[in-house]
Amino acid sequence: MALVSVEPTLADHAIANEIADHTNARVEQAAEALTWGADEHILIGLAAAGWVYTQLRQPAQRPTANHILLVSLTTALLPHVLKSVFDQTRPDRLTAVGHWRGIPLSGRRRDAFPSGHAVHMGALASAAGLLPTKPRRVVRALAVGLSLTRIVLLAHWASDVLAGFTLGIAVERLLRPLTLGRSRMASRTRR
Repeated sequence: MALVSVEPTLADHAIANEIADHTNARVEQAAEALTWGADEHILIGLAAAGWVYTQLRQPAQRPTANHILLVSLTTALLPHVLKSVFDQTRPDRLTAVGHWRGIPLSGRRRDAFPSGHAVHMGALASAAGLLPTKPRRVVRALAVGLSLTRIVLLAHWASDVLAGFTLGIAVERLLRPLTLGRSRMASRTRR
């Protein structure tokens, strides 16, 4: 049993009920496929592969690769730690109507808060600030879209996703000075 019980808001319930009432199996299957793009195992694998490539082929980008790998590992660990402190029932456990319309069950029943996928995507959206304008916008839109799949699947309440996304941003911003240094960070964020 966790130390703190988190209750969903009235808005959380309203959003989840609308989704359950208006979804269908095709929408849920598409969201289920897309949500893999925010999975910690895939993201850590990509970050590790990028880190290895950078170490071998792009020495000038090593600080950025170090940063991305550290952020990926931290955002993979942090939600597990927080879910041991916070208990919240996932919305998909509270809807019979949604299951009739194709909503699957996600993860452990009481592990709704915060959304780990959204933590990863918040960090990615924040790290995209290191990119030029066009790729930054694409990455941020993708991060928001992948986070929203967790709401569509009723794996998390909207507030879980918002909290997770915000936490991911904070983690990435707190780790920047450690991995990128202040001078490089300042020059990148001026773009």
